[in-house]
Formats: sequence, structure tokens, C-alpha cells
Amino acid sequence: MFEKCLPPIYWDGDAVAILDQRVLPHQEKILLCTKPQQVVTAIKNMSIRGAPAVGVAGAMALALGAYHIQAADTRTFKRKFVRLCEQVKNARPTGNNLSWAVEKVYSVIQGNPDAEVPELQELIRRKADEILAQDVQDNLAIGKWGKEIIPRGAKILTYCNAGALATADYGTAVGVIRAAYAEDPTIEVYACETRPFLQGARLTAYELQCARIPVTLITDNSVGSLMQANGVDVVVVGADRIAANGDTANKIGTYTVAVLAHTHNVPFYVAAPRSTIDPTIPDGSAIPIEQRDPREVTHFFGRPIAPKEVKALNPAFDVTPNKYIHGIITEVGILRKPFKQSIRKALQES
Repeated sequence: MFEKCLPPIYWDGDAVAILDQRVLPHQEKILLCTKPQQVVTAIKNMSIRGAPAVGVAGAMALALGAYHIQAADTRTFKRKFVRLCEQVKNARPTGNNLSWAVEKVYSVIQGNPDAEVPELQELIRRKADEILAQDVQDNLAIGKWGKEIIPRGAKILTYCNAGALATADYGTAVGVIRAAYAEDPTIEVYACETRPFLQGARLTAYELQCARIPVTLITDNSVGSLMQANGVDVVVVGADRIAANGDTANKIGTYTVAVLAHTHNVPFYVAAPRSTIDPTIPDGSAIPIEQRDPREVTHFFGRPIAPKEVKALNPAFDVTPNKYIHGIITEVGILRKPFKQSIRKALQES
């Protein structure tokens, strides 16, 4: 067992270093990306995943790409950089943090119309570094706010992975668990395996063991039975995109957990930075849902587990309606119903 979890993404000199989450928990393998296209590939193939982490990766890909752009003048540089922004932005469609980060980095171009190419390159790198550092601070703040909703001695259920590996470090939903455990070591955690990519089994259990937080792994279809037996006091999950009304897209299966929690009167919370909120989308019906390779369902680590040529659906996300959500834990506080008003107010805070 590894003594300390490595950060999911960081600078190694002029290269972007990414912890390959496809081979965890049994191997810690670092991908050194010297070109922006390598970072984009890592996002697409889920070497790095989790909405905040993907946003950070997108910003760092743009910083890396800015230094590789061959341009004799500023106009050519800007044209090529816009093209790069589109490539990065389209790497994965559902999470909001990626497009948010791309827009933040592109604002450097818009805000410095008279800057020469070397200055723009440096400013873009600074913006990417700022997004990386700010994500860690936001996660710490989410943990501080979120620990208040965890009862003493609570049995907490979490779904998918919303820990350090899904962010720049520390985590959102797992950040809440970390902060709560620091003050109350009697809490226990149930982590769902999260089919078909097994982020809960491979990543959440790995992170919590590294942090010495008691964790029990369960199959996804055990949630209802566990709640029926009064085995869960609170649910905390992450998010990939939150609509203006609070409807939340997260890993496929989250909606099922939310309905079960509602049925058994278990509070259900979402933990996410404000960069996950998309105020341009009125409700969850407008959130794009990524459809992934059916082989992730029909195969297990490359080995077939289903009849040959059988059809399979593999949506990567589902949407939990706001009526099932007790609160959204952000870096500026816990947003409560009515979510339209609390979200609007939170986005206006500096």
C-alpha cells in the first residue's frame, strides 16, 4: 500500500505530469506530457478525470501549448491559440470546469490586446498556475463548510471519486470527509464501486486508505439494502456540472443513489466549487451527457465479460433533480433551496 497518494497533476519542469488513474491502485505511473495534445488525450482516455482536475488539466494544456505555438506575430499566435482552446474545450463534454478553465485562460488574450507573444505566453502560464492553486484552496474551503453537515460518528456514503484525484488536491466530497474525520475519527465511510470504470473501488478506497480513514467498499446495487438497514446517515457526492436551478450531473448511478436516499430520509449533499456551476443552463435537461465506448461495459480491463457483439449502453453521467438535493457545498458556503436564488447569489460573490 502506498504511504501517500501522489497529486493527480503538476508541473515537472516544462512538462505536465499526470498520475495515470487507469492503473491505480496497484501502480503509480506518471505520464509526462510535453505537448498539449498529450494532455487532451489523457483527458479523453480518463488518465485524469474528475471535473475540477480536468479543468486544471485543460488550463495547463493551454499553457503548455502556448509555448509550442510557432508564430512570427501576435495575430498568428492568437489565431492558433483560439484553435487550441477549441480542441481542449471539446475533450470531454459534460463537466463544466473544463470550458470554465479554457475561458479563464483565454481571458488573458482578451485582457492584454497589446501584449507581444512572449508576454502572452508568460501570462497564460501564470493563469494556469493560478487555477491550479485556487482549486486546492477552494477544496479546503469546501471541506471546512461541509464538515458541519456530518453528524458525530456518522456513517457516510459517497459515490464515484470526488477526492484529491478528481481535483488539484484534497478533494470536494472526499474533502468534506477529510475535514470531518480530522475532528471526529469515529466516522466511517462506505464507497460504492462505481461501475463500469470502478472509480470508487480503485480510487476512492485507495485515497481513504492513504488518509487512514476507515472505508468499506460496497457494490453499487447494495446501496438500497444498506439504507434500508439504517446503515447510512448522510450521502456526499461530487459533481461535473450544476445547472442554474441546482440540477446536478455526476457519474452515472448518482441519480439512483439520490432517489434511494430520498426514500430512506437520508440527507443527500453535493460538494463542488462554483466553477462546476453553469448558469447558462437553466435545468438538467440541457446538460450534455457523454456517451462512452460500450467496451467499458462489455469488457473488464480488456477481458470480455459479456456475449460477443452484444449491445451495451454506456452513458458516463446522469442528472439528479434538485428536489433530491439537500444542499450544495461550495467554497463560499452551503447553498440551500431555493437553489436558483442561492446559486445566483453565490456566483456574485468575489
